[in-house]
Amino acid sequence: MVDLDGFPAGFSAVVIGASGGIGGGLARALAAHPRCGRVVGLSRGSSPAIDLLEEATIAAAAAELAPGGPYHLIVTAVGQLQTATLAPEKALRALDARQMAESYAINAIGPALVIKHFAPLLPKTGRSVLATLSARVGSIGDNRLGGWYSYRASKAALNQLIRTASIEVARGRPDARLLALHPGTVATGLSSPFQATHEVFTPDDAAQRLLGVMATAETTGAFFAYDGTAVPW
Repeated sequence: MVDLDGFPAGFSAVVIGASGGIGGGLARALAAHPRCGRVVGLSRGSSPAIDLLEEATIAAAAAELAPGGPYHLIVTAVGQLQTATLAPEKALRALDARQMAESYAINAIGPALVIKHFAPLLPKTGRSVLATLSARVGSIGDNRLGGWYSYRASKAALNQLIRTASIEVARGRPDARLLALHPGTVATGLSSPFQATHEVFTPDDAAQRLLGVMATAETTGAFFAYDGTAVPW
């Protein structure tokens, strides 16, 4: 079990995307951890419900949770790589405006709105973490293969939003850490078509690794992989 001693005893946590593979793993790990007193799992089917495509639901969920705060750990574990009709683009000729807009809406705009409404639920003093799942393919410096235009660009946009928000949040909450996290390849529906050539983690294993990074990261506005190594922007 990962060491969460950096958070206060009985701390409260929120997992957005708790119905998904990694989000579910994080919610289970936190619920089972003796240091976590309360974990709230949010999704489109929870109460309150939250849909990253509808800001009103994000604002309403944050408002409903606020009286039970502060929350020392808030994680957004939502993302979209492909749909039943849209696949990652392998070439420029495959670019489609609708697909690009959908990728930005789910992977960048939605998580940014979560930061907007949920960052005020972090404590003003003492260690806290607001983390969002990103992806190594969103790294501009690490891009050597090309392709996957919409997903790469939307995750790169997410990384910039997290970096920028971390500067503002630090003014009022200097101990808060805003993090972009690369979870690796996890056995979920998102990555199932692309697992053959990668080491694959179970959602529960990925959750433990990610919690370890969140518990020890000392730099805000940073981009880390599941093993704690920094990922280039």
